[in-house]
Amino acid sequence: MDMKNMREYMGWLYYQYLLITGIYVLEPWEQSIFNTVLFTMVAMVIYTSYVFVPIHVQLALEFFSELIRGQPESTEQTSQMK
Repeated sequence: MDMKNMREYMGWLYYQYLLITGIYVLEPWEQSIFNTVLFTMVAMVIYTSYVFVPIHVQLALEFFSELIRGQPESTEQTSQMK
């Protein structure tokens, strides 16, 4: 893909973005504020997912693996039963 086609494709994608979000009717300064808020929120979601989701997935896997394996009886309980 040469640079002219790539530039046209990126322009087409940006035009689609303007149409889908409806911000083509806004003034340029309003578009800038909207884009800043939108991309800041997307960046925060991506960062939060990167930092916190792996921890929660690991804890969930540990929890469910213990449920599947079952809790072993402690030696303290068996000695009290005898």
